[in-house]
Amino acid sequence: MENKKEKVNHPSHYNAGKIEVIEYLKDQGMHKDFCIGNVIKYVSRYKFKDNPLEDLKKARWYLDYVIKSIEK
Repeated sequence: MENKKEKVNHPSHYNAGKIEVIEYLKDQGMHKDFCIGNVIKYVSRYKFKDNPLEDLKKARWYLDYVIKSIEK
């Protein structure tokens, strides 16, 4: 089985530095709006993509991130 590169949960290009950008945004109090914007982006364009399921999973990841943040 081929080892697939992660594209939804913590993809490698999101981890070029010491922390993910989402963690910086959380530290600055900007993460919820950023995440909701990404939910809208991914849901709005998924049907135009070669792999629509990937964009829907990305939207779910960002929505789950906000939900967990609010539940804490």
